[in-house]
Amino acid sequence: MFVRRNVTLLAPALLSAVLLTAGCAGRDDDPESPSATASGPATPHGYVEGAAEAAEQQSRLLLGDTATGETRVLDLITGKVHETARRASVTELTTDGRFGYFHGSAGTHVLDSGAWMVDHGDHVHYYRAKTREVGELPGGVGTSVRSDTGVTVVTGGDGTAGAYSRGDLEQGKVGTPVTLPGTYAGPVIPYAEHLVALTEDGEGPAQVVVLDRSGRRVASPESACRDPQGDAVTRRGIVLACADGALLVREDDGAFGVEKIPYGRDVPKTERATQFRHRPGSSTLTAPAGKEAVWVLDVTERAWTRVETGPVVAANTAGEGAPLVVLESDGALHGYDTAGGKEVAVTKPLIEDASDADPGTSAAPVIEIDRSRAYLNDPTGRRVYEIDYNDNLRIARTFELDVRPSLMVETGR
Repeated sequence: MFVRRNVTLLAPALLSAVLLTAGCAGRDDDPESPSATASGPATPHGYVEGAAEAAEQQSRLLLGDTATGETRVLDLITGKVHETARRASVTELTTDGRFGYFHGSAGTHVLDSGAWMVDHGDHVHYYRAKTREVGELPGGVGTSVRSDTGVTVVTGGDGTAGAYSRGDLEQGKVGTPVTLPGTYAGPVIPYAEHLVALTEDGEGPAQVVVLDRSGRRVASPESACRDPQGDAVTRRGIVLACADGALLVREDDGAFGVEKIPYGRDVPKTERATQFRHRPGSSTLTAPAGKEAVWVLDVTERAWTRVETGPVVAANTAGEGAPLVVLESDGALHGYDTAGGKEVAVTKPLIEDASDADPGTSAAPVIEIDRSRAYLNDPTGRRVYEIDYNDNLRIARTFELDVRPSLMVETGR
């Protein structure tokens, strides 16, 4: 079912993103272009002050040691490791593709990784700049952060939420948030120049609501999500994990709709998808399906596949045509064909204490993945492995570190 959204003015926080997109429509050599001046040449297409544009992805890994609070930035282009400020009591690290969010008991610290991309649909810009500290966001344990080009929304464990200007963060400051009214049953997610959230009323299932950037409700498509858990943003829309499968929230020509993607079978609570992992930009999601299997959700085909593996520690995939990469309790990476579930590759054991890891916890090893490589953190061994998943899980590089990388995210994608 689709619900027509109200026509609203763009929030000021979105203005810079809109202007940037509009700027890509003109030709760089057009003398009538607004960027051309009588005193000099036109501003280069895609120019961002203080950043260098590159022809390829400028990936960096943000790393955190939960034992000591030490943090590092590993530049995957140069191979160099840079020290950043120590963050005591950090228990979780998340990212939106550029900024790293170090979550602790007292708040969330924001680090600008200095690597990001701007996707304009028919072409992409890649940028690199200096890493810099931005500041502190409120909210302790249970706080979630979701972003797009216009806003960054911080949702607390109590369901309250505030929207921060993305432009402020890009300029190195936190700024003042717009406080959203009410409380929500999960992260508030920016999408299609709006905000998508779940609300609960009494003991019934959660309902999807669509808000404008000020928090005013503009649509309430028919939906029901019992026991909401994980979420993911894909090119096909937002995916929300529910007890009986997933909800796909999508926008089409100004209308918002919700589509159910059921498991198609009875799934015990312990085997439901609760945390999605995927390559940003991909529409193929992964999630543990209990202790010895992995769910693969093809959002395009609206289909779940359960892949029987060994005991799962972490899993991810680059998407269509790429293998499902699984770290199992034997410490090795295993590759599986997502269509038939057949094991197609395996490495030697890479992590000694993988059997002791608690999957799904913030300090467990993770697999970050992009268009050509996967990255696996080894906290005990103080290293990160770079894996060529298209070449039988070949170990392409090994980065030795001076900290335990118990937390890891990739930026620049």
